[in-house]
Parts: sequence; structure tokens; C-alpha cells
Amino acid sequence: MPILSETPQTPTEADLLQQLPEEERQRIQERWRIYQLRHHPSWWRRLLLFLSLIGPGILVMIADNDAGGVITYAQTGAMYGIGFFIPFLLLMIPVAYIVQEMTVRLGAVTHRGHAEMIWGRYGAFWGVFSLLDLTIANILTLVTEFIGIRIGMSIFSVPPYLSVTIAWVFVASIMIFLHYNTWERVALWIAAGNIVFIPLAIAAHPDWSQVVAAVGSWHIPIGTALGAFTYVILANLGTTIAPWMLFFEQSSVVDKGLTIHDIPGGQADTAIGSLSMGIIAIAIVILTGTLVYGHAGADNFDMQTIMHILEQSSLGRVGTALFALGLVEAGLIAAIAITASTSWAVGEALKLPRSLNLKPQRALPFYLSGILSAGMAAMVVLIPHIPLGFLNLTVQVIASIFMPAAMLFLLMLLNDREIMGDYVNRSWQNYSAFVVVGFLILANGLYAFTVVFPTF
Repeated sequence: MPILSETPQTPTEADLLQQLPEEERQRIQERWRIYQLRHHPSWWRRLLLFLSLIGPGILVMIADNDAGGVITYAQTGAMYGIGFFIPFLLLMIPVAYIVQEMTVRLGAVTHRGHAEMIWGRYGAFWGVFSLLDLTIANILTLVTEFIGIRIGMSIFSVPPYLSVTIAWVFVASIMIFLHYNTWERVALWIAAGNIVFIPLAIAAHPDWSQVVAAVGSWHIPIGTALGAFTYVILANLGTTIAPWMLFFEQSSVVDKGLTIHDIPGGQADTAIGSLSMGIIAIAIVILTGTLVYGHAGADNFDMQTIMHILEQSSLGRVGTALFALGLVEAGLIAAIAITASTSWAVGEALKLPRSLNLKPQRALPFYLSGILSAGMAAMVVLIPHIPLGFLNLTVQVIASIFMPAAMLFLLMLLNDREIMGDYVNRSWQNYSAFVVVGFLILANGLYAFTVVFPTF
């Protein structure tokens, strides 16, 4: 009979790895792959490293050009042409980058999501406040995504109940059954469809000299009603920077496993996404500003009317079908991102197991929080005779109203040296962020004034 050794066996690294939660094992394996890429001198490995690091920034920015954003930009071009809003959207590119870059640093330094940081640093009251703020804004924003999917698929005679239901099932399925890296790559492939609006804008044959002139002569159109104009400005702000974006990118950075060594890559990722977002938004304004602006009743155009005019224009049925597919893609990619942001925030706040690397049986409450919120939004869109165009613009305005509070939490965290160490905000970053918050508050106040005193 063999004699058993009484000497305890030293656990191997593999044994220790197996003792960790599944999501942690996934992150460690990914970090090891990135470590190997970072320390290999070949240009090919450097390229692979960059491709491995990108994702959260591009996703959050392309998802920001969501169905609600596409509808808002299309309505903006139809109402005001390509004058004021071309330079306005150019200005939104650095604004979006400044805001989102802060979430990259915060996630990479703390390895904590945005909701978790607020609860841990400022207590349950402000944690509940921020979570309710986010959840309400997310459900409302998801309504606009399903609006876009419903309108886009109606061009192909797909009934609303079918298009909206299939979209919701798809969003829920990839979230539950795909690990983070696969989920991210699938989302990036879907996001690539956003580029369709650029060739459509070129096909509209705009007067490019007029586009260039708009950048150099930024002015409010003569005879513009202040209330309606401020409303549209707020809608464009609300679709450029929104509370869900802060929670999504920071939690995505954490789930992806980025560290302080990856901050430059995360910043580049966010810069590429910001530039892409701005170019595509401007392309949509140019498209409808060229083909729809000037038609009788343009101030009251809903999305169906805009698409009907596009079909009667030089764009034709094929071009309009591509626009509709772009609208569906925009709604789908944003629904994917916003649903995940809800689940991450609720998971962080309630201290649930929270990672897209987790199997559903281990983290069902985490998955359900986002999926059920998306389901609620989908049901709203299926209400008969609901005013889709008005609802979309209103949701974007509400998002801009919620944004100052979210920004203030972000700024307090980024200036907390105990949390951030040497990665605290620099002075120019604080000044820029306060200008953004100030402008949001000013625009909201101005719009409230026009509502109270409409004849002033």
C-alpha cells in the first residue's frame, strides 16, 4: 500500500487561476495576451495590440449616433438646412472626447464602474439618485432606439411588433450568451454599418462650397423661433453626450480589463470614435439639409415624411432603403450598448456578480436588469398612434437635462487625488468640462424660459 506524503502540495499557478471567479480568469487571460503583445518588438504585434485595446471608445461614440441621433440629425437638417448645425456638430467632437476620455482614466485607474464609484465615494443617497437618473434616462433613450428600428423596418413592410420583438431578442441573446470580447467584436461589426450615411450624403450632391461656407459663417438663421431652436439645440446636445455614455464606457473599460498602461490606447480609441461620430452626424445633416430642407412644412416633418421625400429625390428607393438600414443599425448598436450600461450600473450598485463573461445561471439578476428595461422601452414603441417624431426629440432633450448632474459626479471623482493619484484632471480639462456643464445649464434654462414665456 503506498504511503501518502504528509507534506502539503504547493498549489500551481493553474490551480490558483481555477479558484478565481470566471470573469476574473477571463480578464487575467486577456491581460496576459496583451502583455505579450506589448512586449514584442514587431510592428505586427503592435498593430494587434492596438486592435485589442480598441472597442469601448468607438462603441460608445458610434452608439451615440443612435437611432434617436439619426432621427434628430435628419430632422435638424430638414428644419434648418446645413448652416448653423454643421459648425455646431464640429464643436461637439472635442466636447464628446473631453467628457468620455475622463471615463477611460477613471475606469483604468480604479478598476471600478461608474455606479460603484459613486456609491462607494458619496454614499447610498447619491448612489440611488445617480442610478435612478441613469435608469430612467436609459429606458427613455431605448424608446428612441426601437422607434428607429420600427421606422427603418417599415420601409421593408415589416410589422412593428415583429421588427421590435426580434431586435429585443437579439440584444438580449448576444448579451447573455457571448463573452465580453466576442460581444464587443460583434457590436463593432454592427457599428461599422453607421458609415452608410457618408456615401448617401455624397450621393445627395450637396453644394460643398455652401458646406464650407457654413463653417466660416456660424449664425442663427434669420426669423428662427427661439423656443423651437433651443429645443433642437438641446436635442442635438442630448444625442452627443448622455448619462449612459459615462456609465457604459467606464464599465466597459473595467470589464475589458484595461489598466493604466492602456490609457493611451483607450484615449486613441475614444478620439477615433469621437471623430467618426462627428463626421457621420454631419453627413446626415448634409443629406437632409440638401434633399429635404426647403420643402413646405419642413418644421413639422416626422421621420416617415423625411424618408418619403428622400425616396422621391435623387436618392431614390435604393438610397432610401440604405438609409433605413442605417437607421435600424443605429438603433440596434445603441440598444446593445445602453442595455449593457444599465446592467453594469445596477450590478455595481447592488454588488451583484457583474460581467459579460459570466454565465446566465450565475448572474441572472445582472442580465435581467438591462434586458427588462429594454423590454419596457420596446413595449412603449408598440403603443398604437404614439407620436414617434415628437417623442424622439423630447427624449433627447430630457437626456441633456439629466447630463449636468452626471457630469458633476464625474468631475468630482476625476479631481479626487486619493482615487486618481497622478491621473487627476488637469486644469484645462476641468475648465473645458465646466464650460460644457455651464452651456448645458444655460441652454436648459433658456428653453425653460421660452416654455414659461412663449411670446417673449
